[in-house]
Amino acid sequence: MAGPDRIALHFGSFHAGANEDFQEFNPGVFVSWERETILSIGVYQNSFDDVSIAATSAVPLTMGDGYRFDFFAGLAWYPDRGREFSVSVGDVVPLAGLRLTYGNAFVQLIPSNGKRVDAIISFGLTFPLGGNR
Repeated sequence: MAGPDRIALHFGSFHAGANEDFQEFNPGVFVSWERETILSIGVYQNSFDDVSIAATSAVPLTMGDGYRFDFFAGLAWYPDRGREFSVSVGDVVPLAGLRLTYGNAFVQLIPSNGKRVDAIISFGLTFPLGGNR
């Protein structure tokens, strides 16, 4: 498999409707392979102020001049906290949402069940790594 096509720098998040305090400075780095689907893996500081690893697959829903709108789903590891989520296998939790990329900026919306938070909105920047396609 060729090297990754993109690198994304994750900066932070906003927890809409949160009923507790969460860490909203969430630096991280992800690499992605862009084919028919987009496969990504990365590491970031999660909302509990711990390090997490996530892997996702995304499908572009629509693309236009300078923007792309994707659906993504995957798994994230929340060490010693995963069992606090409504759905988990040990400390591994599912995640799914929508991502809008415009130029180099991206924003993601991850809906939740409303018990602790209604949704998570996260954001960052993404850059191409070269012609690996």
